[in-house]
Amino acid sequence: MKKTLVFLVLTALLLISATALADMPAVESSMPLQYARNFTLDYLEGGYTLITISDGSRFLTIPEGMEAPDNLDEDVTPLRLPLDNLLISSTSTISLIDAIGRLDAVGQTTTDADSWYIDAVREALSTGRMCYIGSYKEPDFEVLAAEQPPLAVFSTMLLSAPDVAEKLAELGIPVLLDQSTYEEHPLARVEWVKLYGELLGRQAEAQAVFEAQAALVDGLQAAAAEKTVAMFYIISNGGLYARNGGDYMAKMLELAGGSYVPAGLNPEKSGTQKLEMEEFYAQAGDADYIIYIWSTGGKPATMAELLERNAMLSEFRAVKEGNVWCTTPDYFQISDSLGEMIADMNRMLTNDDPGVDAFTYLFRLQ
Repeated sequence: MKKTLVFLVLTALLLISATALADMPAVESSMPLQYARNFTLDYLEGGYTLITISDGSRFLTIPEGMEAPDNLDEDVTPLRLPLDNLLISSTSTISLIDAIGRLDAVGQTTTDADSWYIDAVREALSTGRMCYIGSYKEPDFEVLAAEQPPLAVFSTMLLSAPDVAEKLAELGIPVLLDQSTYEEHPLARVEWVKLYGELLGRQAEAQAVFEAQAALVDGLQAAAAEKTVAMFYIISNGGLYARNGGDYMAKMLELAGGSYVPAGLNPEKSGTQKLEMEEFYAQAGDADYIIYIWSTGGKPATMAELLERNAMLSEFRAVKEGNVWCTTPDYFQISDSLGEMIADMNRMLTNDDPGVDAFTYLFRLQ
């Protein structure tokens, strides 16, 4: 229901936008999008680009040396190109910007150096080319007032910190809320690279990044028989959290040729659901494979360390057969390689004994 509502809202916004464009240059063409439904790119006469986001926000890129059109609607934020010194809070957004070779355009981030697994970002922070300004809930507003980034990109987690959004508005820093986590199809998250390619003058590179990931999924090998896979993690206090059936990781698994269990676990919801171990075992104990969320679930280095988290894990079929796989540390910081992640899942499901070197984003616990 929520996803349908988002689509209807975006459709309505596009209709409103079409009317509003009567006071702006005419639309010459629009960016064709294969999967993404939460943003649009309309190319206007004069070289302007109108960006419409599903939350109702609109941005107009102003080519270098040009002025904003007359009578620009108050709800349209002008962005003068070229853009530089951006505040990017979302780690997945930074991964897309890095993938198109424009990490140099990022001036500030809200994730500290020790928490990054993307080498290029850690290097930028260590050399001072990028600045850590504190968490997204408590950024250093004095630094932001001095730096005055022309655009800040946050994930929708900013909605939980309205005081931060208000302060950014006071400072005159426009905010774009990345809506990629609301997308239906996993590859739509990758397709958001086209938006950042448009903002940073790397349209061709963005198209290439998306096409490469889509091609990986299109070329997947079909499994001889559908395999079932459970995906979960256990936190330090023993609480178990399984991915919901509507989560993008469950959809990635389906694209890889697998079947997610527990079957029917919140099929309309993303994120995770807390379950008691006994309940989870009853539904997923016979799964062919386990994908353990390593970075969140205590980072076990061996099967023995995983079993220390709960003795009942030893009863799982996947544990007995040695089919426990973990996500790599960078798994949730990147969006530019989701096709490769899906291909890793497919490789896990279709090869009886794949070598360690065959994987990039999964590793088997021994």
